[in-house]
Amino acid sequence: MSSLHSEELSQSKLTHEVTYYYKRQTKRVVAKCMPTKLLKILGHIRKETGVRPILTSGHRKHGRKKSMHRHCKAADIRVPGVSDKRLVRIARSAPGIGGIGRYCNGIIHVDVGSRREWKHC
Repeated sequence: MSSLHSEELSQSKLTHEVTYYYKRQTKRVVAKCMPTKLLKILGHIRKETGVRPILTSGHRKHGRKKSMHRHCKAADIRVPGVSDKRLVRIARSAPGIGGIGRYCNGIIHVDVGSRREWKHC
């Protein structure tokens, strides 16, 4: 990782408002606990699309027991101007990617768990 990326990674852990890796949809989206591996996935998506992903959901304290969100290892995102199909293709190529979920509302789930995919429509 270049020193610039290391610096940005440090910054992202401090601010979590607007970072190199993503921007939060609202201040209520909790992201400060995301591991480096997940940040790298979001960074890969940004690099490949040229657009910073918008984080619609991060950590969910009261999520389902087995939810990666509950353990701060998942992000639900949307990338304006990028189709769902393209975003899923890009996510598949991200180093460290685990789960990829696709929802009817255009939101894509990425996590660092085991490798799996689903579509809820």
